Amino acid sequence: MRVLVVEDEQLLADAVATGLRREAMAVDVVYDGAAALERIEINDYDVIVLDRDLPVVHGDDVCRKVVELGMPTRVLMLTASGDVSDRVAGLELGADDYLPKPFAFSELVARVRALGRRTTVALPPVLERAGIKLDPNRREVFRDGREVQLAPKEFAVLEVLMRSEGAVVSAEQLLEKAWDENTDPFTNVVRVTVMTLRRKLGEPAVIVTVPGSGYRI
Repeated sequence: MRVLVVEDEQLLADAVATGLRREAMAVDVVYDGAAALERIEINDYDVIVLDRDLPVVHGDDVCRKVVELGMPTRVLMLTASGDVSDRVAGLELGADDYLPKPFAFSELVARVRALGRRTTVALPPVLERAGIKLDPNRREVFRDGREVQLAPKEFAVLEVLMRSEGAVVSAEQLLEKAWDENTDPFTNVVRVTVMTLRRKLGEPAVIVTVPGSGYRI
């Protein structure tokens, strides 16, 4: 899942981003609304965690732009105000969910995951294919009943492949969904991660390389 965190309190923004990355999400971070508008014009995000009271360009205007562009991106709006009228106003702008500060990080993660599921065709909570069971919420993977311990990026790549339901996923698409914008697009990190993932999942190999196209399960 690709997430954009937009929050002008830099310590909070960086802490949220670090936590979401530990949950196997690809996360970009910006600290004002103008930078957020630049990012959404360039990258495709599943979820935007958007502070409402932003400098340069207000969070309301960022939310309006997402709606105007007709993007499938879901918006989780954050605010220091717990006033009901503020929540209603944010939702009327087009936000998909609203979370007042301060918040429990576990609740933020749950809401981001719930919104992320709404950007794609509905799938079961636990993904199953080719003897693999992947539980995104528990961050657990089993192969033929055997638990497989995966690093966050390995888990993210496997989740993308599982959600594709047999369709071929290109290296560029994996890079877009599992890594943030600071990753060198010419790196071989996707190939290396897939190789490690294959080894951990064991034989027979379930991740198929489609020459010139990408990978599929």
